[in-house]
Amino acid sequence: MEPDPEPKPGGRRATAPVTESPEEVLSTLTREGRRRWIYPTPSPGRLTNWRRAVAWVLILLYLALPVLRIGGRPAVLLDFMHREFALFGLVFYPTDTVLLMVFMVGLLLAVILFTALLGRVWCGWACPQTVYLEFVFRPIERLIEGREHVRKRRDDGPAGWDKVWRKGLKITIYTVISLGLAHTFVAYFVGWSALLDMMTRPPAESWTFFVAMALTTGLVLFDFGWFREQMCTITCPYARMQSVLLDPDSLIVAYDRVRGEPRGKRSRSALEAEAASDSPAFGDCIDCRACVRTCPTGIDIRAGLQMECIACTQCIDACDAIMDRIDRPRGLIRYTSEREADGLRTRLVRPRTVIYGLLLAGILTAFTTVLSGRDAYDVNVGRAVGEPYTILPDGRIANRIRFRVRNQTRAESSFAVSVQREDGLELRAVGIMPVPLAKGEMERLETWVIADPATFERGVQQAEFRLEFADGSTREVEFTLLGPKG
Repeated sequence: MEPDPEPKPGGRRATAPVTESPEEVLSTLTREGRRRWIYPTPSPGRLTNWRRAVAWVLILLYLALPVLRIGGRPAVLLDFMHREFALFGLVFYPTDTVLLMVFMVGLLLAVILFTALLGRVWCGWACPQTVYLEFVFRPIERLIEGREHVRKRRDDGPAGWDKVWRKGLKITIYTVISLGLAHTFVAYFVGWSALLDMMTRPPAESWTFFVAMALTTGLVLFDFGWFREQMCTITCPYARMQSVLLDPDSLIVAYDRVRGEPRGKRSRSALEAEAASDSPAFGDCIDCRACVRTCPTGIDIRAGLQMECIACTQCIDACDAIMDRIDRPRGLIRYTSEREADGLRTRLVRPRTVIYGLLLAGILTAFTTVLSGRDAYDVNVGRAVGEPYTILPDGRIANRIRFRVRNQTRAESSFAVSVQREDGLELRAVGIMPVPLAKGEMERLETWVIADPATFERGVQQAEFRLEFADGSTREVEFTLLGPKG
């Protein structure tokens, strides 16, 4: 790119940085389309320390949530087999379609709102891909294989005993960790008690579990052992949504071009001379490339906002350390916004965030309203499979009706079904009433409802049923009985 012809304050001219390979499509690919392996150098600093603390809290939560129990159930359980979803004491069933839909829409709106405000904070601070790769797998790799330049030289060199035992030990440890993560992941869908039961059975009795566990372990090992940052730059769609989710006021990690350009390497004596000069020839960037070496996706943040940037702030810590060494103020690379970088004030309240906020508030209100109004018992009445009706020897008409009741309370209960006597109907249960209902469980009751053929009009009759529960509550439901039309 050509230098910016406009002079900047202080007599500087800011030049747009030129990347080393303008023809590269992605930071992890070469111009020939081959993978470019990334060897990011760790950059200790205040933001890295905060990210590490957040990461370990999230890791502990991930490991603990399937084990912790709230109201007799795991804190988080997504049991698709039994169609039961537990979230921090709230239990949802397939009949809660509206609640689940509202919840998912609210989650989507929250992602959109927080991205508009805070940019890709999720990617850099909370995404499992970043958390485990940067604070579990890569530290182990550095411990076993050494620093980045040593690792790169060994990887590029021929196979030898030193290379083989280090790689073998690393893969072994990675496999053990992947097994633990895979078991925890599966526990979110079956629960720890069921998981432990399957683990103690012979493989022949739970072969589907062992196959699923092997596949999950393999995927985790493949991701963190080989695929790594390509999950963020190639696979994850979130990066490609930035163009519509971000705006000039969104929080990003950015390089201050006005302060940093024109960049250039120079000696300490030259830096001291610049500090005493009223119009230095260079900006604060000494082109040390510390920000590039530490980037986990291999980008040069000085080239501006890029799709591959996950806002991990490692470049901020790396640059701040360099600024401390050359006696320059921190913040050459910092959290900012495009508007603030242009010398304007970032607007938190703007049409986009107001609309998103109002929609999210409406969704949360709707979710709370529907949840608070949810019945303690979900009742479904349907016709049993078979003939729509049966004519008994005495001429009366019998309909086979099925009652399906789910106990959505945290206490055991029971239910009994009866018909309104004034309807002239007779109900015969196929089974014993009252039907016991364990907490959170669903039970079915089949009945025969017998009616006089004279009570049918054009082959139909409305019947009203009364369900009485052990806690004293009742439900009335209507159902259409079928009979002969003539």
